[in-house]
Amino acid sequence: MALDPATQVTTDADGRVGLSDHRAIADSPHYNPELAPVPLERRTWTTYNFFALWMGMAHNIPSYTLAASLVALGMDWVQAFLTITLGNLIVLVPMLLNSHAGTKYGIPFPVFARAFYGVRGANLVALLRAFIACAWFGIQTWVGGKALHVIVGRLAGDGWVDAPVVLGQVWTLWLCFLGFWVVQMLIIWRGMEAIRKFENWTAPLVSVGFLVLLGYVAVKAGGFGPILSEPSKLGWGADFWKVFFPALMGMIAFWSTLSLNMPDFTRFGGSQRKQAVGQVLGLPTTMSFIAIVAILTTSGAMALYGEAIWDPAELASRFDSTAVVLVALVALVLATISANLAANVVSPSYDFSNAFPKKISFAVGGLITGVIGIVIQPWRLISDPSIYIFAWLGFYGGLLASVAGVFVAGYWVLAKTRLELADLYLSGRGTYWFTAGWNWRAVAATLVGSVLAVGGAYGGPFPADGLIPFLKPLYDYNWVVGLAGGLLVYLALAPRRENA
Repeated sequence: MALDPATQVTTDADGRVGLSDHRAIADSPHYNPELAPVPLERRTWTTYNFFALWMGMAHNIPSYTLAASLVALGMDWVQAFLTITLGNLIVLVPMLLNSHAGTKYGIPFPVFARAFYGVRGANLVALLRAFIACAWFGIQTWVGGKALHVIVGRLAGDGWVDAPVVLGQVWTLWLCFLGFWVVQMLIIWRGMEAIRKFENWTAPLVSVGFLVLLGYVAVKAGGFGPILSEPSKLGWGADFWKVFFPALMGMIAFWSTLSLNMPDFTRFGGSQRKQAVGQVLGLPTTMSFIAIVAILTTSGAMALYGEAIWDPAELASRFDSTAVVLVALVALVLATISANLAANVVSPSYDFSNAFPKKISFAVGGLITGVIGIVIQPWRLISDPSIYIFAWLGFYGGLLASVAGVFVAGYWVLAKTRLELADLYLSGRGTYWFTAGWNWRAVAATLVGSVLAVGGAYGGPFPADGLIPFLKPLYDYNWVVGLAGGLLVYLALAPRRENA
């Protein structure tokens, strides 16, 4: 291990970099212990830790509904499976590119963003990512609460299920939603180590619930024959391609949030190989598994009930066997807690802490996430599969893709993976202070990429002709447009010395 006494930076054989002395930056208003680089000796996550992380994040009810919604939109099982698998392979590329900095420097996503947006400007993209995560936290909590409601309903009887309606839902469902929320807040309050242990414990158990659902539906449907023979309502012609491209963008957008903030996890990586192999083994395989299970189960529901029931809690509520319902949904509840903590609480906790490092800790950031997740009314976002995929996923996917484009251009093309670690925390000086803490080039690239990607948004809450009509054709390819727009504009605006 080499030591540079001038900068107090340590480097190990794997190329990972750390600060051996934090005293020079500890008084900065942009520093706190949770945003600080993870010491090399504490970067201990293994390949299995990352694989288990992805298994825990991918195997959850919204992942199931994502796949099931494609069947509800008219695809057959082959079309839906290919769409999801291709989307996950595409989003894995920027995810691995951005993960590299977390492992090399031990820094979370909002600190990584400072290298391109400025020490203050990073709050723009960090808070954008945080509010999207808050909405996802609310969605996960809502669907987990619904599953819990079905479980208790099977044990408590009709009085629970048919309770008086309050604000459009039975009051017992609101109670389950609140209880589910409280449990998650208690875990996040204990910090990252508690989340890691919870992921490791639940990861191998999570698949059970989905397999039970599939097995029950397959038996009732008379085997997989009726399920696999369910025809596509779209065919393979123009009707299919009209749905395929926006649906593919939605599949990519589902994990586009994590493609930005994976440094929040890879900062604990034992090596670049461990985090990369763990993710390559984890994301495509686990998402493909849950996709095929969800697709076959929903196709089976079509054969059994004559409709594509894309909500697993609603599907399970129709089963005759109480034992099957309990086993399946208890596993799904655990899965949803696991996924929600990792995917939707860790990042905004760091992001809110980054905005006010001296006032907001990781745990307080998690509490803020939970509160906003309720205020955003998640039950509306997941009420309809077309709104879920084309409006919600498509719109925010385009926004975040432009940020990913700036990251890839800045870190890999311009900086060639070299960052001045201490300067990421300095106030009023240093490489990343730019102009008053903001880098206007990154902001401009993000705005241009975002407008190109989502300016033509149409359908759902958006005008039929698009927000900006002449950009409407681009909206069906929003993620690709946002990524390319952010990347190319940032490279075009970069001063010559940065390109040297």
